[in-house]
Amino acid sequence: MDLGSCYLGGNADAVEFCPHRPFRHVLAAATYTLQEQGGERQDRAGSVSLFAVDAGEEDAPRRLRLLHTVETAGVFDMKWSPVAPLLAQADAHGRLALWRLEQEDGSDKGAVLRDVCSGDISSSMCLFVDWNQTAKALSVGLSDGSLSVVSMREDRLEVSEQWTAHQYEVWTCYFDRANPHLLYSGSDDCSFSCWDLRQNPSNAVFQNKKSHNMGVCCIAQNPLEGNMLLTGSYDEFLRVWDIRSMVKPVNVKSLNLGGGVWRIKYHPLIADVVLAACMHNGFAIVKVGTGDAAVVETYCKHESLAYGADWQINEGAEQNKNFSVVATCSFYDRLLRVWQPENLGNL
Repeated sequence: MDLGSCYLGGNADAVEFCPHRPFRHVLAAATYTLQEQGGERQDRAGSVSLFAVDAGEEDAPRRLRLLHTVETAGVFDMKWSPVAPLLAQADAHGRLALWRLEQEDGSDKGAVLRDVCSGDISSSMCLFVDWNQTAKALSVGLSDGSLSVVSMREDRLEVSEQWTAHQYEVWTCYFDRANPHLLYSGSDDCSFSCWDLRQNPSNAVFQNKKSHNMGVCCIAQNPLEGNMLLTGSYDEFLRVWDIRSMVKPVNVKSLNLGGGVWRIKYHPLIADVVLAACMHNGFAIVKVGTGDAAVVETYCKHESLAYGADWQINEGAEQNKNFSVVATCSFYDRLLRVWQPENLGNL
């Protein structure tokens, strides 16, 4: 069921629901737009907009309300801290920025982003960002094939490690949730890698260059079964990995989703359900349990590249799976949509 939609001021490429009370109704949506400035000059502009999402409103336009917008460099990715309402933004100018989400004028519904700090990570573009579970460090994937680990200081960001990890763009990087010294990465060079940050980071724990036929775009770890890892690729496959043999993980199953798998997000309450952004083939909800992986539902109301996707954490879904709320966005048509899946109650 559709709850609301709107057009953003630029090409929409990322959406993230805040996971922290009292801001679980807040959705951040980001844009990246390449602007011609005459001759060969180009600028990569962007924005981060906050929306209030309230599935309980009877009035449909009130279910998705714009709260606040900040203009930035073009945003490739953003993530909320796991411990506080802090939003990390990776942008096209090679910078990492942190924003604090605050209530506006004491209202429990209003919210604004306040600048905390930012730092120059590289002369290349920052394509992806992930927090470790203590929120004391972030990893950043760069367009020149490098990986950065950035430490959080009181008032600044500090690059603690940076190394050439891949031959081409690093589309994704992901801290192991149980072992934060392990960092996974995926790249346009088709390789899926793991790095032990306790050692020299240039020495990989493993590098799989054979399983993916095209670039590796996203990685996610099962929140209840830490030995299960998912990868998504431009080659249209969602792959399930058993990483108990860390030096040589095993690809235990694969599922073709009919479009490049750009983002995958585990449901916050249903352990074996995943939301996938499938680029040219819309969005899919996939059951990835002990049996075969299978598509449960698809959503094809976007008319452009399916890029951003996320679940809202809400108490209603704890009692009724069909009360789950999803936000999705698509690139060239600049469209943001909020909707509820119809088939989760059957799982």
